[in-house]
Amino acid sequence: MTTFKSSVPPESGTDDARSADTERAETDRKRALETARRNASSALDRESGTETPSLKLAKEYLSLGGHRRSMIDDNITDVRQWDEDPPEAERFWKERVETLPKDQRKQVEDFLPTINTP
Repeated sequence: MTTFKSSVPPESGTDDARSADTERAETDRKRALETARRNASSALDRESGTETPSLKLAKEYLSLGGHRRSMIDDNITDVRQWDEDPPEAERFWKERVETLPKDQRKQVEDFLPTINTP
């Protein structure tokens, strides 16, 4: 028996629609688990005395007085800045963080304090 996948989305309320929702939820759960594992691994690295390059960059930025904060929602990271950074921190961010490839920049942003952190 062959399985046929349609590119037409299923009608809401049907068994096919509920199945698609379940597949999406499973994908979201897997992504969240992967992020949690990566964060746990990073925490273990910090505890064992080894720091990732991303953690080092985030710590250096913060040590220069940087004020940016991360907001993570549904595994999407956004960086917010309400207060102006000191010139050294601003220069560091522009030269050392903004120039990174998107995935590496996200890793640095994930180490910033979140908007929910005092």
